[in-house]
Amino acid sequence: MKQDLQQMYRRAMDLRTPWITRWDSALRYTFPRSDDDAATLFDATAADAADNLAASIYSLLTPPESLWISLVPESADSPDATTATAALRANLNDSNFYTTIHQCYMDLIVLGTACLFMAENPIGAASAFSFTAIPMRDIAILNDAVFHTATMPAREVLAKYPAWTPPADLRDTIRNNPETPLTLVQSLVGTEFTAWLDVGGDIENNIVARGTFETNPYIIFRWAVASGEQYGRGPVLRALPDIKTVNKVVELVLKNATIAVSGIWQADDDGVINLANINLTPGAIIPKAVGSSGLTPLTSGANFDVSQIILKDLRDRIRHALLADRLGLLSEKEMTATEIMARNADMMRILGATYGRLLHEFIRPLVERGLQILSRRGVIDKISLHSDAELKYIAPIAQMAMAETLI
Repeated sequence: MKQDLQQMYRRAMDLRTPWITRWDSALRYTFPRSDDDAATLFDATAADAADNLAASIYSLLTPPESLWISLVPESADSPDATTATAALRANLNDSNFYTTIHQCYMDLIVLGTACLFMAENPIGAASAFSFTAIPMRDIAILNDAVFHTATMPAREVLAKYPAWTPPADLRDTIRNNPETPLTLVQSLVGTEFTAWLDVGGDIENNIVARGTFETNPYIIFRWAVASGEQYGRGPVLRALPDIKTVNKVVELVLKNATIAVSGIWQADDDGVINLANINLTPGAIIPKAVGSSGLTPLTSGANFDVSQIILKDLRDRIRHALLADRLGLLSEKEMTATEIMARNADMMRILGATYGRLLHEFIRPLVERGLQILSRRGVIDKISLHSDAELKYIAPIAQMAMAETLI
């Protein structure tokens, strides 16, 4: 079994490798992480549209302090669904869910895949739930398997898994320096959990903890998925060619602007002109032969700014790909109820497939894990979505879907 787990881990990491480059490129043009990337980012159209789309999805899917989920009992003998709904909603409101989920929506839009880790708080905490947005660079997935790799100080590993006894070759190192960084791999295959140190060799020799989860704490959801792929593709990945082109066009426009402001000058030179030494940069002085006209540009009969035409077209395509032209604010003119319903129906035709996927991969697993934690703690009776109660999703996007069926 451990040999199979090791092979699964390696296969998951190999399948993730090409996606790392795509994710880095998408982040580079929307949310640059380094100063070098930020210094060479010249257009913020994609970043602005991605931020607006994340805010829209946040309001449409999980509006804070709003009743967006409800449980309906399957029969008169079913457990109390009203109490379960109230307890689930109260614990979500008292947790860090609404601050964390927005980070996941950003990953969903930029990377196409997001991971929300739903942990259980100790007894006595304000909420039974605790949420963490796991960076996708730390996650590798297969069918029914999740591998979470994280580097943390040894003291954190010991605090997280107090029953773990470090191996002899690490014991003295950790005792002398509790801040020693350790690479920890936490895997969940089905319901079987295994954590081990990624220090080479056989997994069996580096096991930190084993266990079983009744429900999966790793909630991984995707925007859209191509057949045969494990990871999703979001709007930013789809619009990435246009985003890169816009950034390059703006860079060239700015370079041209510096030349227009600073100018390029000519000065008489009595020596021999070496064309290899001519540098066309702002403020440059180019030597020319005495009495000559120097470099003379070829003039064109037409004189218009092509860059602005290209930029407008590309920016419109980026905003369209990131739904900025569909999910924006209503126009200032007064709209009739029929116009609003038609607009919402148009939005649902665009978001319908994504909405269905998020309902299956995000909302339902979130509710199932929340109910399992609350029932195990004795807060509510044990209740199952498959037999005891039906999940009724009543967020704004669900209401828009219902309204579309009436048009």
